Amino acid sequence: MFERPRSGESALLVRIGLGHAPDKDELSEFQALARSAGAEVLGLIQGTRRAPDSRLFVGSGKADEIKTQVKALGAELVVFDHPLSPSQERNLEALLQCRVLDRTGLILDIFAQRARSFEGQLQVELAQLRHMSTRLVRGWTHLERQKGGIGLRGPGETQLETDRRLLGNRIKTLRERLDKVVTQRETTRRERKRAEVPTIALVGYTNAGKSTLFNMLTGAHAYAANQLFATLDPTVRRLDLPDARHVLLADTVGFVRDLPHELVAAFRSTLQEARESLLLLHVIDAADPHRSERIAQVNQVLEEVGAGELPQIEVFNKVDLLDERPHVDLDHSEMDPQGQPLVRRVWLSAQTGVGLPLLIDAIGRFVGPELVHRHVILQPHHGRARSRFFAAGAVLNEKTLPDGETDLEVSMPKRAFEHLCRNEGIDCDSDVIRI
Repeated sequence: MFERPRSGESALLVRIGLGHAPDKDELSEFQALARSAGAEVLGLIQGTRRAPDSRLFVGSGKADEIKTQVKALGAELVVFDHPLSPSQERNLEALLQCRVLDRTGLILDIFAQRARSFEGQLQVELAQLRHMSTRLVRGWTHLERQKGGIGLRGPGETQLETDRRLLGNRIKTLRERLDKVVTQRETTRRERKRAEVPTIALVGYTNAGKSTLFNMLTGAHAYAANQLFATLDPTVRRLDLPDARHVLLADTVGFVRDLPHELVAAFRSTLQEARESLLLLHVIDAADPHRSERIAQVNQVLEEVGAGELPQIEVFNKVDLLDERPHVDLDHSEMDPQGQPLVRRVWLSAQTGVGLPLLIDAIGRFVGPELVHRHVILQPHHGRARSRFFAAGAVLNEKTLPDGETDLEVSMPKRAFEHLCRNEGIDCDSDVIRI
């Protein structure tokens, strides 16, 4: 029986086309995933099969070829770009005498490295444990031995049963902790709704440029890099719009082809930011020759998490890599709240910043609340009301009058203005309001 080593970064990759030759673009993405996990890619083995083999996934001849390459290259790890059953992983490890990882395990490893927030780490660990719970027997010979020694002999439980029980307890603990985090997030969302601040979510295929766009729009410093899954944890920042309006912009985790079901389930609460949004900005790599497939894959995941019906603006990023100028595509069959043709697509470059005003204008047109413009005259002791207008980002101009009163020129969404006036006991019907 094969004893699994504790480490190993030098990897041999295996990609089998089922019913057709392996797609070049999928091969490139697979290699990028392996490198994102920190693997040193020693080689790539390709092949074609009509259907997976129930025992080894690949045929016996291809398995022997992989075994030969493992020995020749000194590979410590073989990574398959396919989901493998526990028995297939166990059989392959026994044959190849090295660790075997499938696509799900590879993506889980990347997520484990990149998650930074407490919630993200809990979600990754939960997904890993669910994945691991079906694979306990694959390579650890000690797990099948019964406990022994003085005081431990007898019927007892095998080490495998003990580990299964411990895994079950840990999964239960993680679920309870995640439930508390989800409750806290729900409280925060309710506060946003109460304050009448809409949320806009960035979604899209991984490495499409979401975090770069997020940083350019909000002035934030979220980590952005040319790699798959550069950022995992959702980040929410304020985005100022024209006319003293603002929204909250949420940067969510990137999607990928064949996203493991364990992660779709574990990150359902993280993607809640997308489900609760007023609008989705679907960021697309305009220079990607397979962008149509990427769009379909993102929309499929959005359907799985319950966000498929939300309105979208497609943001075609990286136009600086194309012979394309920044512009918008309008849908004249539908109108936005301003009575203008609906913006369907915005073409821009987040890296250079060209076209960003077009996107900000499109967001403003979509949000489009009715604005009120008022002069509010405050007495010196009305400091709380003054601070609330400033906190809402509504003050266009402030002027101190000769008698010590303060004249605030404010512009803000009508519902938010009425809500603030009610809380402060202000009559909000006149053009000049004196309190």
